[in-house]
Amino acid sequence: MSGHSKFANIKHKKEKNDAAKGKIFTVIGREIAVAVKEGGPDPANNSKLRDVIAKAKANNMPNDTIDRGIKKAAGDANAVNYETITYEGYGPNGVAIIVDTLTDNKNRTAANVRNAFTKGGGNVGTTGCVSYMFDKKGQIIIDKEECEMDADELMMLALDAGAEDFAEEEDSFEVLTDPDSFSAVREALEAAGVPMAEADVTMIPQTWVELTDEDDIKKINRILDMLDEDDDVQATYHNWDE
Repeated sequence: MSGHSKFANIKHKKEKNDAAKGKIFTVIGREIAVAVKEGGPDPANNSKLRDVIAKAKANNMPNDTIDRGIKKAAGDANAVNYETITYEGYGPNGVAIIVDTLTDNKNRTAANVRNAFTKGGGNVGTTGCVSYMFDKKGQIIIDKEECEMDADELMMLALDAGAEDFAEEEDSFEVLTDPDSFSAVREALEAAGVPMAEADVTMIPQTWVELTDEDDIKKINRILDMLDEDDDVQATYHNWDE
């Protein structure tokens, strides 16, 4: 596949997350609650929960915080029910944006998402208006500095576990999987002791949009920053070639 690593962006995101751990912990806490509700509190019998726990550890969430979240979700029958809602729309110059949310108040979330798009000169569209421009894939990013395995060995391990694609970039390796194979591939890498900088099911753009106008760049950053600060927003995907 063509090398278009977003590892630099991931590092940048991690630095932002370090400055705002409360946000990422809120996001993961909600994912834990949903995973427990759907598949029970035992990670051994709940692959979705195992994936969320791995994500939590990659983001340096303390084990006792993870355990507390699982116990709370398992023991609180009246726990808040979160609903998954995805919004799609356009930023400046036709940049495609997908926003995944987990919310206990649809009206609040819809208003906040629309406000973010409007403030950045974009607009929310109808379901399906931009998602056809993305491929849903499991994506695992491995920092070369952290990984002792050589590229060929790592590639064979990933492909044998069911990965679709493997790419070597300047500073990282990227493993892509079908969404249904993601858990199996992630667990195979984890069992082999491979450190993962990022492991998630994501939306990967088929094409990228470049922005050259300073005003457009300010606007897209306004949209993304406002979405990033919203606790209801779990993830934002876009095809802006930063």
